[in-house]
Parts: sequence; structure tokens; C-alpha cells
Amino acid sequence: MTSINPLLAPDTGSISVNAASASAALESLLSIRYFEEAVDGLFARGLMHGTMHLSIGQEAVATGVCAALRRTDFITSTHRGHGHCIAKGADLTRMMAELLAKQTGYCRGRGGSMHIADVETGNLGANGIVAGGIPIAAGAALAQKMKGKDNVVVSFFGDGATNEGAFHEAMNLAAIWDLPVVFICENNKYGMSGSTEFSMRIDQISERAGSYGFPGVTVDGNDVDAVFEATKTAVERARAGEGPTLIECMTYRHKGHSKSDKNLYRTKEEIEEWKAKDPIGRFEQKVMEQGTLTKEQIDAITEKARNSVRSAITEASEAPDSDPAELLSSVYREAE
Repeated sequence: MTSINPLLAPDTGSISVNAASASAALESLLSIRYFEEAVDGLFARGLMHGTMHLSIGQEAVATGVCAALRRTDFITSTHRGHGHCIAKGADLTRMMAELLAKQTGYCRGRGGSMHIADVETGNLGANGIVAGGIPIAAGAALAQKMKGKDNVVVSFFGDGATNEGAFHEAMNLAAIWDLPVVFICENNKYGMSGSTEFSMRIDQISERAGSYGFPGVTVDGNDVDAVFEATKTAVERARAGEGPTLIECMTYRHKGHSKSDKNLYRTKEEIEEWKAKDPIGRFEQKVMEQGTLTKEQIDAITEKARNSVRSAITEASEAPDSDPAELLSSVYREAE
């Protein structure tokens, strides 16, 4: 299992200055990267079916956000949600089994890549509907408030979701009811194949928070510390009953929108420019320069993450396939 213990994060608000938190963050970053690279390869070989949306290049957002959360806090995810699931503490073998349509998967192989849920770690589910998880997060936050609990709900979504009605309705409700929810926009510059330059007039999506009367901030989404620090502030605010925050994380997906996307709308130069800002390389360089982790320690964490993914593939592949006889169980049917 790969997870970050938020209690390891130092009081300074920076993950990278503490060896324990830096190690946990690096393991999360690498586990997400290796998991998705493995999934990409399994699809290419015809061993995995359906579709998938990779977040390679965006690992710092999931890692930095989830490092600021308690295990009892909740998240809602997206169709590009492998990283969120892993960073919140999911078991890699059960995740891999779900994508391979195995009975031991989180949803017994029925949800696949876009619909993984892990209630035990507070993951209320990925969602194939753009912006679909945002009102769910607002509802979950309302439930926590009504129960008198101090748990916080985080909603992950992309830039394209901010043009959906569900986004604006949830933002408004969260504002007027001071809900303990943090809205995380992973702005990777493209909604499928359409650039944000053509889909909105504002320079920063975080500006939209002001329309509803709560804070909005834009951070470098490829910097784990920047994401963590902004999220930590927002989570503390929400937990104190002061309402929501919108955090826009500027990042970039290295791969296409989905496995069938040929990237014809982006230049090679643009992709390479962003690859040079890769969050994993930046974090490794930072912790070595600060003396937080040595090259030997980084190599050991790298090998651990790689072996964890390899073991997940082996164990999940050996699990029994989902049972077609159970296809209609757990599905609501009116009584005859």
C-alpha cells in the first residue's frame, strides 16, 4: 500500500525539508508514475480493455493535496483519477485488479479505470462525467457539517469542468453554507483537445472563486511543496468552519487525453517544454540540494515503488476474472 501520512509533514508547511515526509511524497509520486506507465503498457499489449486517462506529469497535485489530509477526510475524483486514488492510500494490487476486470478489484472489476472508489481511505469515487464529482463533494461536505464532524472533503477536477453548470452550482452552495470543502482544479491547459485559451476569457480559473465570496489561489501544480502549502491552508480554513477555497494547480499531462488521443493539437515543442518541468525530477533535485534525502535514499525509494507496481501486476493478473453471473447484483431493480 502506498500512502502519505500527513502527520509527517513539518510545521513549516513544507514537505521537502523533512526526511520522512519527503520520502513518503517521493514514493507517492513514483508509485503514480510507474503505475500509469504500467497501465499504458498493458493497454498497448491488449491485456487491458476499455479506456483510460493518464495523469503522467500531474503527480504533484494528487501527492501534495493528499499529504494535507487526514485519513478520515474525503475526496472525489475524476476520469483521470489513478493518482488521486494512490495518493489517498489505495492498495496498488486492488487498483490493478480493478483495471484488469478481476474479482478482487475495488469494484469487483466493474468500474475499471474511471470508476474506482475506496471508501475505507475516504475516496468517494472517480467519475466519468465531467464535473460529476464536484456536487458530490459539496453534498459530502454538507453531511459532515450536519453530523458535527470536522472532516474535510476535497474535490479534484480539470479545467474543462469549470465551464459546467455543476461546478458553479456546487461553488455557490458551498459558499452560502460555509461547507468544509476544498475545490482542486488541475489546470493542464486542455479540455480534451481544446485549449483553455479558447474556452474561457479569464487568465486564471481561481478568479472564479471571488464571484462566490471565498478565496481562490493559483499555484505551480508541478511543485509538491506549493500544492501542499496551499492545500494545508485551505484545509485548516475549512476545518475551522470558515468555508471553501478554490485552488488552481497549473500542470500538464504528458500523454494525450485518453489512450486513443494522437496529440495532433499540441506541438512537440510544447510537450517537451513541459516535460522539462517534470514534477518528479524537480522534487528529487530539490530534496538532494537541501540535503533532505541522499541519492542512495532516492534510489532505494525508486526501487521500492517500482517493485510495488510489479508485484501489483503479478498478483492482480493471477486473480480470478469478474464473475458474469454477478453482473446484476448490487444494481437497483424495481420489484416485479
